[in-house]
Amino acid sequence: MPFKKKTKVSPEPEVDEESNESAPKAGANRGISKLDLVMRMVAAIGTLGSALAVGTANGSGPFFAGFFRFGAGYDDLPTFTFLVVTNAIVCGYLVLSLVLSIFHILKSSARVTRVILIILDTVMVAYLTGGASSAAAMVHLAHKGNGGAICQQHNSFCDRVAGALVGSFIGVVVLLLLISMSAVALSRH
Repeated sequence: MPFKKKTKVSPEPEVDEESNESAPKAGANRGISKLDLVMRMVAAIGTLGSALAVGTANGSGPFFAGFFRFGAGYDDLPTFTFLVVTNAIVCGYLVLSLVLSIFHILKSSARVTRVILIILDTVMVAYLTGGASSAAAMVHLAHKGNGGAICQQHNSFCDRVAGALVGSFIGVVVLLLLISMSAVALSRH
């Protein structure tokens, strides 16, 4: 029987599968967190612009054959007041939530704060949708309903409010995307 030389086979080094998988997840979550920060800024600017546009809109026009003049402002109708207050509150929330968004960039494995943001974002999207929808109904009524009398006399006011609704609905869409992105980032853990 021939003598066989034993070769020592070194065992394969064990690869820690968790560490290899967590690196791409952490990088992806960090990317989601950076996008979250930018989108929160965009939504904050949209809601701030909407609140300022409606809050500073003023119009006056003739009433009853030109003998009387009456003004149109956001505080004349409760729905426009609600729109301004809603946009201001959501804008304030978005600015304050930037701190948590920056925290998620630094520590992408944070879970509790992401859950808190999902809950608060959901509340804010419902609140903002309510304010924007009610104001949109009033603007539609002012343009189409009642003979269009309000917007014929206060065209600039109606145009500013209609333009401000764009900023509000952009905020709604961005908040919905933020909720989805936070859920994706949370599911990656």
